[in-house]
Amino acid sequence: MQTKPFLTLDDVKKIAAGAEAEAKANKWNVVIAIVDDGGHLLWLQRLDGAAPISSQIAPGKARTAALGRRESKIYEDLINNGRFSFLSAPGLEGMLEGGVPIVVDGHVVGAIGVSGVKSSEDVQIGKAGIAALGL
Repeated sequence: MQTKPFLTLDDVKKIAAGAEAEAKANKWNVVIAIVDDGGHLLWLQRLDGAAPISSQIAPGKARTAALGRRESKIYEDLINNGRFSFLSAPGLEGMLEGGVPIVVDGHVVGAIGVSGVKSSEDVQIGKAGIAALGL
């Protein structure tokens, strides 16, 4: 039987703190969502001033990145390039840039999704959160 790493609550808090620090340093009001490898919500944080809809979008981006085992931007690009059938992919609602998988020793252990600013800035915040784990 093989074993794999998983996110602990302490890990999730570190990721969230790193993402929050990046958002605040840039004065970006966003929602930060962190999920496990099955797309189950572990953390949701809405910074002051973030749009209410971002509380729905961020977890969707994170779930898509975790289940797809790749950044959610891949799906957005596929759709934008004419692969419209992905719009009906079961269980994937956040097929927008801003979801980033968290990879440890080659295993996707979860993902972070951010919503509230430009998509590339959402990714910047997410990657800052992951970096707070030392990955």
